Amino acid sequence: MIQHYETEATAPAIAADGLTKKFGRLAAVDQLAFTVFPGEIFGLVGPDGAGKSTSLRMLATIMDPDSGTARIAGFDTSSEAAEVKDHLAYMSQKFGLYQDLTVGENINFYADLYGMSRQGRQNRIEELLDFSQMKPFIRRRAGNLSGGMKQKLQLICALIHTPKVLLLDEPTNGVDPVSRRDFWRILHKLRQENVAVLITTAYLDEAERCDRVGLIDRGKLMAVGTPDEIKELMDGRILAIRSRRARQVVGLLREKPFTISANLFGDTVHLVCRDCKETSEQVIALLDLEKLNYEQIRETKPSLEDIFVSLLGKDRSPSPKVQETAEPAPELSATAETGDTLAVEVAHLTRRFGDFTAVDDIGFQVNKGEIFGFLGPNGAGKSTTIRMLCGLLSPSSGSGTVAGFDILRETEQIKLHIGYMSQKFSLYEDLSVEENIGFYGGIYGLPGNRLENRLNWALEMAGLQEHRTSLTAILSGGWKQRLALACAILHEPPIIFLDEPTSGVDPLSRRQFWDLIYSMADRGITIFVTTHYMEEAEYCDRIALIYGGKMIASGSPLELKTRHMHDKIIDLRCADPQALVAPIKALPGVRDAALFGSGLHIVTPDDEAAIEAINRLLADLDLGPGTVTMETILPSMEDVFISLIEEVDRKSDNGKNRETGET
Repeated sequence: MIQHYETEATAPAIAADGLTKKFGRLAAVDQLAFTVFPGEIFGLVGPDGAGKSTSLRMLATIMDPDSGTARIAGFDTSSEAAEVKDHLAYMSQKFGLYQDLTVGENINFYADLYGMSRQGRQNRIEELLDFSQMKPFIRRRAGNLSGGMKQKLQLICALIHTPKVLLLDEPTNGVDPVSRRDFWRILHKLRQENVAVLITTAYLDEAERCDRVGLIDRGKLMAVGTPDEIKELMDGRILAIRSRRARQVVGLLREKPFTISANLFGDTVHLVCRDCKETSEQVIALLDLEKLNYEQIRETKPSLEDIFVSLLGKDRSPSPKVQETAEPAPELSATAETGDTLAVEVAHLTRRFGDFTAVDDIGFQVNKGEIFGFLGPNGAGKSTTIRMLCGLLSPSSGSGTVAGFDILRETEQIKLHIGYMSQKFSLYEDLSVEENIGFYGGIYGLPGNRLENRLNWALEMAGLQEHRTSLTAILSGGWKQRLALACAILHEPPIIFLDEPTSGVDPLSRRQFWDLIYSMADRGITIFVTTHYMEEAEYCDRIALIYGGKMIASGSPLELKTRHMHDKIIDLRCADPQALVAPIKALPGVRDAALFGSGLHIVTPDDEAAIEAINRLLADLDLGPGTVTMETILPSMEDVFISLIEEVDRKSDNGKNRETGET
């Protein structure tokens, strides 16, 4: 195990020594030992069920360990729990909000809990509302917020006071990329205030931003060190192959003798091999033979996600395919308007809630067998749109068909021909895993033999064979997501709506989800998916971007990157990228600079002029050649997502300025 030893004579803010917690025969946490120092961000990453949440609950004094000790800010979590709570803030995965209170009332309630004076809290509340962009919703009831907005409100409540130790259990699940960037800006500010932060995350690009990382699996720490130290554990070298047909490329390469492993990263395949030069020649010959076009093949450094997949994916079984059955899934209803090529068609769709327009005159078409991505920030109208398409919510105006059935008049027929996995976990927690599957099979009318076959398939697909008799309530968040997906597709519907299906799910499980989605799409099943993982957006055939209830862009991932994205992206790598964010953003000609993985992405209309200005800045800061690298790159989907939204905001601000005469 890599260890990172603190050289300063500073007492740790978090010290765990031999922490162990068992549930029956299962050791959820096994001899956990690590330290986190003041002013340090420590990331705890691992697959679903690895013991991350259990570890944080013990540190937060919510759960007693079976053995071992832990100290928070110098106080023992077992014998000095009251003192620990005075110096600690903890955000759990489950919402700790009061649904009937407004956003402002929830914040003030938590401020009261932490003993903040009424007069002294207002500046802090204003700062947090600005960072989260929640100020317009200050009077909205928490129960009426979208899932992502509830997550942001919970972040505010956790950060309302400045503790010595902050424990965050996957705090950015369901939070859009814009808000995630803002959230990390706040974390780095807390770091400067000497707060110790322990964070678990399913986003491995976030783990790249931590000072140190602990990799946990089956309750045991496998490695602890800086992100660069962890990357040294990579077995093999990585050949990156960028292609518009990356899905076909990864399928072709996985079974070849020169391949240790091959995984998709957006539009790029990361092939792990022994010799990149020799393997590159073999790959080029193979792709040319199969007539699979590619844009670039080059060796690349491993990311933390590469390490995660490499180390923890060895014992994972491959995802099962969608099985052909004797009783096929229902076919789409053919109509004169849609024929047999369109699965979804929408025109002028609008939904209002009182004076608030959640969805504003949108229109699009989705082809049969297509993977269609529906992207947008929290509160943009994605979930409201899906609920209208699924027959769960009536439109205020507009029209549409799903599987050939009218969304206004034939909602019951729609429900029989779709699968729907909502953003909010909707299964019965007091039923066992197999009882939930059986219940949904009964709702869908699956006969005895087929239901038994599909139940066994669902357990295998979700990786829950060993938990078939377990209560659903005790499953980890990721396992619950897998079970919910299994229940949604149990009856093999021709159209599947997935509302953030992989939120909070580890990278290995996400890959299994998408292998399954590809398998379904290959059978002609239509997938309509919302996601905040921008890498997943790359896997879609087409994407629509919604913001403020309006459609602002649509097309294939490549079209969005090349036709809709007008700015250039500079990728900058250095030892401390966070320190360069503010000075680079202040440069003329730079629209934005933000953390992206372990580096910075700089947005500019003129990359050559920006690089010259950045080089002058680096010289002024005594950062010599070799300490910083820069290159102009093809935008990622996250870059596109944020730039298009900010372009809309700029136009809106300019319009307001013209109306008021401001400059």
